[in-house]
Amino acid sequence: MRERGGQLRARLTAQNLHAPSLDWLNFLIADVRGALGPYVTVFLVAHQHWTPTSAGLVTTIGGLLGLLAQTPIGAWLDYTKHKRGAILLGLPIVSAAALIIVWFPSFWPVLIANGAMQVASGIFEPAVAALTVGLFARNLLTRRMGRNAAWARAGNIVVAITSGAVAYLISTQAVFLQVPVLAVLTGVVAMTIPYGKVDLRRARGSHDDKDADAAKPSGWFAVFRSRPLLCFMVASLLYELADAPLLTLVGQKLGVGDPDKSLLLTSGLIVASQAGMLIGAVAVGRWADRTGLTLPLLVSFAVLPVQAALTMMSDATAALLAIQVFGGLSTGIFSALTPLWLADATSGSGRYNLSQGVAATMRGIGVSMSGIAGGLLVDHFGYHAAFLACGVVGVAAGLLLWIGLRSDTAETKSARVTYQSP
Repeated sequence: MRERGGQLRARLTAQNLHAPSLDWLNFLIADVRGALGPYVTVFLVAHQHWTPTSAGLVTTIGGLLGLLAQTPIGAWLDYTKHKRGAILLGLPIVSAAALIIVWFPSFWPVLIANGAMQVASGIFEPAVAALTVGLFARNLLTRRMGRNAAWARAGNIVVAITSGAVAYLISTQAVFLQVPVLAVLTGVVAMTIPYGKVDLRRARGSHDDKDADAAKPSGWFAVFRSRPLLCFMVASLLYELADAPLLTLVGQKLGVGDPDKSLLLTSGLIVASQAGMLIGAVAVGRWADRTGLTLPLLVSFAVLPVQAALTMMSDATAALLAIQVFGGLSTGIFSALTPLWLADATSGSGRYNLSQGVAATMRGIGVSMSGIAGGLLVDHFGYHAAFLACGVVGVAAGLLLWIGLRSDTAETKSARVTYQSP
């Protein structure tokens, strides 16, 4: 009883010491990223009169340019001691990208700005996850990761509501102008993180009993040496390829029908989706330790093709909003579990942040490809065909994940990267 009481006190102390700063950091970083997101495509198509193919082409090319930096960013985060500084570096990049898109909405400026935005977005997620892993021992990490995701979803909901209100009451351009303000607030909160408490060995995936300087991380290709990790990476790409258009294309479809309310309708879709993600993230924090990580991962992938089928069969705005809530459950679970699953899978390798960079690259490729693929499908075959294609790809993603994890009965034990020098 005394031992259990001591563990409870230690847990509460850790949460009280680190939670407020991490909570607000996740909330505001989500605001910075969410203030752009689908609004870029909707802004270009509905207000600048770009074709869906042209908007998709810019999104795809710009995203791929940004993706070139994602894996090196992860590798750099494994080596650097300035993980909080990485966040502070990315904030002005996102701010400048938002201003360029709204002030210079022509091909090359938007292309460059979108690429820079993708690079900066690739910094935030692994850096925050690394800080979290460095602050919390494994027995506290599941709940903390779920809490991270929940606060991020709450931030996305708030910024979606705010952006919709700003677009409706002020102007479309004002949605993008709020990003620099949010970036400043995020920087202030980042400075309140108790950085001296971050265990830099854990933050990069090294064992606690290894000397931070002596324990060299394994080689770059170590993350590809196990079937579960490799399948997880490719399944993540397919997941994003299928999932990303399910909100963006619905927003475009509704926006073309009513251009004056396009951003307001998009905000409603984002709020609905983020509400589902919030529920999914909270569920991960509460129950993932009991069920294990594999089962909720498979469930999250199984929801995706169902969402695509429902979207294809629905035209009413209210129904599409409800479907976004349902689909958000899938994304919320998947997003919350990804950094936690990778932490377990790469434990002892010193390559946790590299694995996050590779995963971000794969997801980013999926999102970028979805822009041009969705635009082409809509232009040539219509929205129903695009949603059907999303469902087919979602089924393939779920099958690949199941194949990769079905022999992983010891909860990612077979997925662990073997420690070795490069």
